[in-house]
Amino acid sequence: MSRMNVKIISVLASVGIALAGCGSTATKEAEKPAVNAAKQEHTVERFYFTANEGGTISKVSATDNKVAATIKADGVVHNIQLSPDGKVVAATLIPETGHSHGGHEEKTPGKVVFFDAFTNQLLKTVEVGNHPAHVVYSEDGKYVLATNNEDNTVSVINAATYDLVKTVPTGKGPHGFRISADSKFAYIANMGEDTVSAINLETFKEERIKTGNTPVTTGITRDGKTLAVTLFAESSLAIVNVETKEIVKVKVGNGPAQVYIGPDDKFAYVANQGTEESPSNSLSIVDLETKKVVEEIETGNGAHGVTVSSDGKFAYVTNMFDNTVSVIDLESKHVNTIDVGEIPNGITIMD
Repeated sequence: MSRMNVKIISVLASVGIALAGCGSTATKEAEKPAVNAAKQEHTVERFYFTANEGGTISKVSATDNKVAATIKADGVVHNIQLSPDGKVVAATLIPETGHSHGGHEEKTPGKVVFFDAFTNQLLKTVEVGNHPAHVVYSEDGKYVLATNNEDNTVSVINAATYDLVKTVPTGKGPHGFRISADSKFAYIANMGEDTVSAINLETFKEERIKTGNTPVTTGITRDGKTLAVTLFAESSLAIVNVETKEIVKVKVGNGPAQVYIGPDDKFAYVANQGTEESPSNSLSIVDLETKKVVEEIETGNGAHGVTVSSDGKFAYVTNMFDNTVSVIDLESKHVNTIDVGEIPNGITIMD
């Protein structure tokens, strides 16, 4: 499949964006070998997965950072996430082209595809709206949500049955999002306007929060009190007090795309993409308490997707314009560069 710039929403073209979380001591000692043996027997290899807009998913070993498998898809794979139990990987799939009818191209609905994370077997395909962008599981494992850029909606899917439960209106151009740790709210960045849609996953009612110019993705702390939003056109991270709606904007690299809040809720990790004509190549680490950038780490060109391991030791960044992933040791700041599929976008890791 030839390299292509994917149209996500009409606003992207106007701003030039390629976008593209008992017994006794003696008994205990006697049980130790058995326990250790059991742990060894049930140890499974960990992987991380990249959504490649060139039409594949790269499955990479988290142990040696080698590509273990390349899963082909019929269309553009934009975003990806593992289920809370780590057994299923979900990805948004945009059909390569629509069908011509009477001189006009008909829109072809997008899909969310589900694969077994270990065997790579396709489990289910669910039709959603036009140009699906990001896909996220609620932490309680009840729902999978996918934003539909061109429909201004989010699709809510039953994670157990794969049934489409509801389609909820959002702001214009919904894109990246996260769901709160208590699984009650989804915070969706609306790229076509300066808002985030906060959707109650019990009532499916929406409230909009003003943030800034061209919000791309969000992050939410585990206590649900602090929202982080990347503002592409402002090259800033908006830090929002969810209760008061007070906003502090922190300057990061040029054209920030995704943000991921680390496991201790202390830092926000921002991938700075820029544009294909003028790419950025850095990861900004923002202290959410002081609201300052504390570290800037060089990545590949077009840094877009970002995730952090559950122990907080490594950050993983997709580099869209280099077809690579930067694996960053957050203690030593050493960066390991891994070749993956064409135009890697979203990324997710087993923990």
